Amino acid sequence: MLSKYIFLAGTKLRNPSLISWYYYLKYAEKWPIEKSVEYQIEKCRDLLHFANENSPFWRKYFEEHNFLVSQFNSLEDLKKLPPISKSDLLKFNFEIHSNFNFNKRFFSETSGTTGEVLKFWKDEEWDSFNRASIMRGYSWHGVKPWDRNGYFWGYNFKQTEIWKTRLLDLLQNRFRLFSYEKKPILKFVKKLQKAKYLHGYSSMIYEVAKICNQLGLKINSLKMVKGTSEKIYDPYQSEIHKAFGITAINEYGAAETGIIGFECPFGKIHVNMQGVIIEEENNEIIVTNLVSKSFPVIRYKLGDYIELSPVIKCNCGLHTPIIKTIIGRIGKTVYGINNLYPSLTFYYIFKNLALNHSINLNYQAIQHTKGDIIFNIEQHLSITDKEKLTQEINKYFKDDIRFEIQEGQHLHKMDGKQKDFISTI
Repeated sequence: MLSKYIFLAGTKLRNPSLISWYYYLKYAEKWPIEKSVEYQIEKCRDLLHFANENSPFWRKYFEEHNFLVSQFNSLEDLKKLPPISKSDLLKFNFEIHSNFNFNKRFFSETSGTTGEVLKFWKDEEWDSFNRASIMRGYSWHGVKPWDRNGYFWGYNFKQTEIWKTRLLDLLQNRFRLFSYEKKPILKFVKKLQKAKYLHGYSSMIYEVAKICNQLGLKINSLKMVKGTSEKIYDPYQSEIHKAFGITAINEYGAAETGIIGFECPFGKIHVNMQGVIIEEENNEIIVTNLVSKSFPVIRYKLGDYIELSPVIKCNCGLHTPIIKTIIGRIGKTVYGINNLYPSLTFYYIFKNLALNHSINLNYQAIQHTKGDIIFNIEQHLSITDKEKLTQEINKYFKDDIRFEIQEGQHLHKMDGKQKDFISTI
């Protein structure tokens, strides 16, 4: 109970609107989709007017593209505005920020998978809404934010930073792993026996699940295992389920967009309709953050490929658009001997292996020189597996790529996000 009181006291001081937002989101999740769309139009109209009045960038952008805020009446009208990208958020960072005098703001800094550091300010309502969205997602799995929890995250801390982090973890009833050697892992797993949920980088959760399985350790107390900031690959799930008794669920979003989607107990990633408008163009997601008044994010190409489901009904009772697949990042270009290829090609190679041949592999493709690729594969391959993989690679690249398959590789260094394609070109 102490952890609950610490959470509520901290929330009252730092995020005074969080609890009211949470109860509103719980109320709104029962809406039919038509009402949610009406809400999106209303909130988007409000955001557009606010951005036009308070953001120098957006005022100019609307004028340059003959976009009349006063004539916005439907989600289709939003598509009249050309999308922006992360390069715009970086280049016009100062101009995008609102000149409105908010009562409270929080500094946010993120590099994502691109390595480019984006810095911006979140107003209190934005920050609280985002936390309330996460809290609502937790509620679908019977979890409270103050419940005992284990945490995996990349780190590169000095000793003083480690102690500071441990203090913050203590206040949040949280514990984390600072070393991936056997002794700290055993200590971490022992703590997990009394935890309600586990969260963090999915690749790290997977690696520790493998170690638990190798050592014969079983955790049966967890209500939720949540992967965030990374794609949860299909081969991860069998190891995670074996170790923790449940599969990992997705929390999908970004610092600048907020929570885009959260997975329900029936395995569907529901779009956070009260917080975002999402569009899909050629599998690329475009996001409008409806609560981003201090740093308006409107029709933003996040840099991810997704696939939306044509079905909006779910056995959990929610009526929202459903993200069928988070395909992955729009990464660097793959250089063949003569031609260029999108990095998404790797996704289809390994997807075909899984769907057509039931071969589920964890991989990382590396390119240092044009025309040459190294495929690092975690699993050991049978002769047939290797033949099928070679066939799929040749199907997409033909004779334009020289490649080497290295099996039995350890793919994750436990120091941050795992990338499925690394290019030094």
